[in-house]
Amino acid sequence: MDWGPVLPDSLVLEIFLHLPHDAVLRAGLTCRQWQAVSRDEFLWRELFYSYYRIPRSVPRHPSAVSWYREFKRLYDCIPCVEVQTLREHSDQVLHLAFSHRGHRFSSCSKDCTVKLWDTERQDGNISLVHSSSMRQFNWGYTQFSQFNPDDTLLLVSGVYLGPHHSSSGEIAVISLDNYTLLSRVRNKPYDVFGCWLNETHLISGNLHWIGNMTSCSVLWLNKAFQDIESENVNVVKRLFKIQNINASTIRTVMVAHCRRHDNPDLLLDYEAQSQARRQKAEQDNQHHPLLFDLGASDSEEEEEAESEEQCGTDGRSHGFSSARTPQPTISGLDHVIHSRKHVGARELQIETQVAQMMGRAYTKAPDPSLINPSEPGEGEDKTYLLFTTGSLTYSPHQIGIKRIKPDQMTTSGPVLGEERSSEEFFDSLDHVIDIHGHIIGMGLSPDHRYLYVNSRAWPKGCVISDPMSPPPIAEEIDMHVIDLKSLREERRSLRAHRAFTPNDECFFIFLDVSRDFVASGAEDKHGYIWDRHYNICLARLAHDDVVNSVAFSPADQELLLSASDDSTIKVWRSPRMVRLSQASPRQLRPRSLLPSWLLRHKNSTFPGNVNGKAVSEGWKKPSEGK
Repeated sequence: MDWGPVLPDSLVLEIFLHLPHDAVLRAGLTCRQWQAVSRDEFLWRELFYSYYRIPRSVPRHPSAVSWYREFKRLYDCIPCVEVQTLREHSDQVLHLAFSHRGHRFSSCSKDCTVKLWDTERQDGNISLVHSSSMRQFNWGYTQFSQFNPDDTLLLVSGVYLGPHHSSSGEIAVISLDNYTLLSRVRNKPYDVFGCWLNETHLISGNLHWIGNMTSCSVLWLNKAFQDIESENVNVVKRLFKIQNINASTIRTVMVAHCRRHDNPDLLLDYEAQSQARRQKAEQDNQHHPLLFDLGASDSEEEEEAESEEQCGTDGRSHGFSSARTPQPTISGLDHVIHSRKHVGARELQIETQVAQMMGRAYTKAPDPSLINPSEPGEGEDKTYLLFTTGSLTYSPHQIGIKRIKPDQMTTSGPVLGEERSSEEFFDSLDHVIDIHGHIIGMGLSPDHRYLYVNSRAWPKGCVISDPMSPPPIAEEIDMHVIDLKSLREERRSLRAHRAFTPNDECFFIFLDVSRDFVASGAEDKHGYIWDRHYNICLARLAHDDVVNSVAFSPADQELLLSASDDSTIKVWRSPRMVRLSQASPRQLRPRSLLPSWLLRHKNSTFPGNVNGKAVSEGWKKPSEGK
């Protein structure tokens, strides 16, 4: 049959350049020629930059095979389709954590339970396997959990309710073999949270006020199994003792294992990113977030008086949602507020100056060799303790970094304090990174190379004259990226999510990082997903209230969980995974969704049948895959 004259490829390409990507894919089903042109690399490069509005100075991801596949990855592999809603919690869900294998995850809630869930059911649904209530231990609620490196133990952090409405923190270690409680560890303030150092040891905190606005944070190494009582065996050991001034305290500890030889999961082109940032700043001084919503629906001093512990007041009661229930305020703030009623501003200022002088005189000098920035492949493996702190005001605005040496990673060794002299009362911080804003969340990349930090910025050029009156914080949440190899911030801030609570009621919003993506909750009733390489926001995940936590499966980044004040956990999968789960066994026979040009022309069938249909189905909108 005579089909008439054929348009030149160059003319077809010019036409395709003016079409949206879905129209190009449909046109490619028409004939062999159009199908070949519809896979042109130049065409998909243009479609990629125009659709995602990425500055052309930003290069394609180094591991990308083609522009076509890279477009498809960002469009089709984002976990933005809600496939299940878990309603077993009876109150706000505060935190989610996956096991390292990805076969289980845990959830913590204001209902004072920690629940364990199975993600490996044959039907693809997630099911509850265990629930433990911590009320019998006088906890107010559970707030954080973490699996140890070999997934045999679970660390659960919560708020312990003491007498006179006071509250401190406590960490429980639960065996995942029989769900028995192995040990309980004091943790003060409660928002230290706690973390695993290795399979058998965890880190906790303690706080001692030594003045009206001056305190001392002690970080402890604890053995997970504390049933052995012997004067010859230590189950606890002091790691660091750090002075705090201006009402600040150490919070949110986490451990980063930075490898000497690593394969970074994020390859950055700093020059291109800097150039793109300058170009964008010249175009518009005010940042407008890019958002692609792909179908998401709208015990050292145990005699310390209990009265010095943190009081539980209405910390989160004035936020975005009127349905929010009370939560304790920022740790230690009540002690300072009480002191301010009886001590004048001049006396407090003198106290800070004296504390700074004493700190300089009695702080152990840092060892520069412990934390020198290194290039990948150079130096040695390093283990860092990361935490939030501050020096200007009570709100956490700095990232403190302290290296943990190999001989400090076990509780065995010298008696407490034997390794230091009387002139070395405090430990110094090895490195400090100032975020210039209120830090409300931190998360590590899977390779522990990059630290992602949620913060609410202070106004530019602001001056803090009163530690108890920090600058107003922005409603927009900025996400900073810090390279732990070079110890500096490397990327322009990600932004799209928002928070509304003021400084003294600001609470933690947990974020998570996968190989390609980073996700965070927000107070605007949504979770957000960004691409780590291109710095663009790809999807919004809707809830009915504040989203407190998100978590990627370490086994499959196309599975994401989100937890909210609406008492639910939502399960999100990518459009690609939804289609695969809905396909019949016949359709799941091995085939190439993106066949090469050679294979297409070897196929005796007319393009647009099996292979063409597969490609077309591969680009359905997420809403069509529900």
